[in-house]
Amino acid sequence: MFYRGNYVDGGDGREMGPKRQRILDQPTSFYGASAGSSFMYNEASPYAYAGQPPFPVVRLRGLPFDCTEADVTEFFHGLDIVDVLFVHKHGRFSGEAFVVLGYPLQVDFAVQRNRQNMGRRYIEVFRSKRQEYYKAIANEVSDARGGSPRQKARARSYDDAKDSAQHTGVLRLRGLPFSAGKDDIMEFFKDFMLSEDSIHITLNMDGRPTGEAFVEFANPEDSKAAMAKDRMTLGSRYIELFPSSNEELDEAVSKGR
Repeated sequence: MFYRGNYVDGGDGREMGPKRQRILDQPTSFYGASAGSSFMYNEASPYAYAGQPPFPVVRLRGLPFDCTEADVTEFFHGLDIVDVLFVHKHGRFSGEAFVVLGYPLQVDFAVQRNRQNMGRRYIEVFRSKRQEYYKAIANEVSDARGGSPRQKARARSYDDAKDSAQHTGVLRLRGLPFSAGKDDIMEFFKDFMLSEDSIHITLNMDGRPTGEAFVEFANPEDSKAAMAKDRMTLGSRYIELFPSSNEELDEAVSKGR
């Protein structure tokens, strides 16, 4: 299975999630007035809150094996999703995930989604703890460092497929921070001539970012050269790049309208 940053292919063609420590992207709008002054985010630590209220994380079980971050965000529509960490066992997606929410009060709303459906499967939602989330991160990082030769070979095969893909001048970005704007993407590709009109951040039906975007380059040669940025970081996230097409771009943009 492939992981953002350290990718490993699970054999079924599905990206299973990042094998790295997830540093939370937490816009200040997720905190403060929405949750009351006692929940004010403490900038001294990316994981700390003044007053130390409960860490806003839930655990999901029973997820479809083709589940994506966008699916989880849609499942919790109306709530602020700060991070989604998919859990893997023996190199395969376990059907579980940890979801960090914008502030502690949202946990009460999240657990109300317990046994609601995602596609044809009902999803179990449990309250969780900071320590459980951190342990899951540590396990993901540990597995990434100790990938088997078979997993590493599959990862190389996946990279070769990217390298040989035909370029049309359009790249798809995956793994963007939900707070990322067009100016952030322009800075990420600062070596190329881009305009805001050439960047398309995809949204779900609620108008929220999906973590994906499409970028139109001046020509196929530029988009191929830009693939050198694959798995580099934007903020605290590894960004994965894919050769794409105008047809895929048009379809993705139309879904968010």
